[in-house]
Amino acid sequence: MDKFVVNIIHRPEMVPEYAEKVTGHGKAEDIGRKALLTESLDIFKAQQRLAHENGLKTTIQMTYASLFNEEAVALAKADHEAYGDEIALSLLGLPCKEFREKYKTKDFCIWMFSMEDKKSIVDDIFAKFHETFGFYPESTGSYYLDADLTNYIKEKYPSVKCAVATCWEEGPKAYHTCNNSWYTLFDGGPWAPWIPSKQNTHAPAANEAEDSGIVAIPHLSRDLIACYDGNGSNFGTHPQNVLRGMIYDSKTWEYPYMYNLIDQYRSLEKYNNGYAYNMMFVGPAWMNKMGRWEAPYELLEKSYSDGCAYYGKLKKEGKLIDMTMAEFADYYREKKSYTEPECALWRDILYGSDKQLFWYCDPFMRACVNMDQGGAIVDLRPYAAKLEWPVGIGTKHVQDASYPFLIQEKYRAGYFTHYAGEGTVRSAKLSYNGEEVDLCLCRTKAHFSQEGNTRTLTLDPVDIEFYDLAVKLQTKIYFEEASSNIKIERTVLGMSNPEAKVELNEYMVACYGTTEYPEDMTGITLKCEGSEEKSIAYEYKCREEQLAGADAVSAVVPAIGTKVSLTASHKDAVGYVREGYAFSPMFTLGYTKTISDKEVFATWLNLEKAN
Repeated sequence: MDKFVVNIIHRPEMVPEYAEKVTGHGKAEDIGRKALLTESLDIFKAQQRLAHENGLKTTIQMTYASLFNEEAVALAKADHEAYGDEIALSLLGLPCKEFREKYKTKDFCIWMFSMEDKKSIVDDIFAKFHETFGFYPESTGSYYLDADLTNYIKEKYPSVKCAVATCWEEGPKAYHTCNNSWYTLFDGGPWAPWIPSKQNTHAPAANEAEDSGIVAIPHLSRDLIACYDGNGSNFGTHPQNVLRGMIYDSKTWEYPYMYNLIDQYRSLEKYNNGYAYNMMFVGPAWMNKMGRWEAPYELLEKSYSDGCAYYGKLKKEGKLIDMTMAEFADYYREKKSYTEPECALWRDILYGSDKQLFWYCDPFMRACVNMDQGGAIVDLRPYAAKLEWPVGIGTKHVQDASYPFLIQEKYRAGYFTHYAGEGTVRSAKLSYNGEEVDLCLCRTKAHFSQEGNTRTLTLDPVDIEFYDLAVKLQTKIYFEEASSNIKIERTVLGMSNPEAKVELNEYMVACYGTTEYPEDMTGITLKCEGSEEKSIAYEYKCREEQLAGADAVSAVVPAIGTKVSLTASHKDAVGYVREGYAFSPMFTLGYTKTISDKEVFATWLNLEKAN
């Protein structure tokens, strides 16, 4: 079994985000203020010391501002020699006197600049790095790196092999909890390391031709339930995230949740062929001497010290290996194939519920299965489309870098929806004598197994009670590697009346978008495909078509270059498609079939790139 791999990344951010206002005590802005630079460097030294005292090596991501500071440069060189720390280059931390004088802007998010400025900034920073250290970096990063910029960096600076490239679920949820002022919108990407495609950073490469040439890591390792349900910035293995979420005992200053979160990341080796990963990416602003998140500096410092100590303890016990980013990139490419998925059967460790989510990510899709909703698919991103999505000034998407969804329960309601309309979800309904039960109402638990290239979720059976019939139903969900589909199998284990017949309706309600606001659905084509073809061009008219024995029911969504379809195991099933309306701008694909005791019925959700 492989050890648990951790990347610890520090950046000597000479002008930490938000910190100037705190240090300046209401004085006029001065990002060259000596007190700010001194404090920032002191905190960077403390972070480095705490890692090294616990036997951990780090990756030092030099910011542009730090390249002009002789002490910061000297510290990086010394720690590289003494501890084997990697000297890398961050595209965060742009604001400094030299940058603002040249670019005449307060923008600091590299992906939001025009492509012309992105190239110029990268060239300036890489040149300054080379002038300072005599070599080009092997690692870089930001909150997000768009594909066009990544491709440029790799072509111009081929030494780069690893990059921090996205923040998991840092989208509208985080934006709303920052008073609608934090314009970092990039939901829909992987939560664990991946090889980004040349077409879209969030969509993993399916083969060598799509490979951007780098290994990407997430900006933070986050709680895959708490972060999805709420603001991700409160729920990560970065110790100060836990403090910001107020997830600690205010009297004892203890935070068992932090250790439980690290341990849950360790446990992911059970679902990933013995491999598990975690990262901690820290700038000085998090340990501001004035305190942060209603926590004093002493608690900020203690939490970081305790976090490093826990990783150090795991390393001493032989359970963890610390790597630099460049070392990890080599390890990852040796360990993982292009099509090997990342899986996470994640349980709630914060709120005391029994909630369980299963996350699946490969070059063709990212999907989330919610066991609290009977194994419904509640998030689906069609990576098969490899959607090209330029971002920054001069593009259609100045800030929004998210990978669009077909299903997203937080932004499109899921099953538990308004009195009118529908939310996006992939589930099933059972009907008998005029009664109907949706499996979204049947809580269950999942068990993971792997056979060859197929990962299987076996759900505990659920009992469905009609007025005069009881049905025991089991669901299995199959993810076959490189297949670009999800197979869902329903088995009737028993009925109180073995002669009864029940109607099963396998359905998918979907749309597309990146936020909670609706998109224009015109242009979408719905089809029943088979002995004949029936189609609907979306016009918000509530129309429906069905076809007995349909080979497939499908939707082509040109806006996101995606075709999604359902196919069925039995020819006696009836396929149908349904158009939504303005108040419920969704579309529905489905199959209905009459099923009997001990019968098995399977459907496949298929994703492909639409021409």
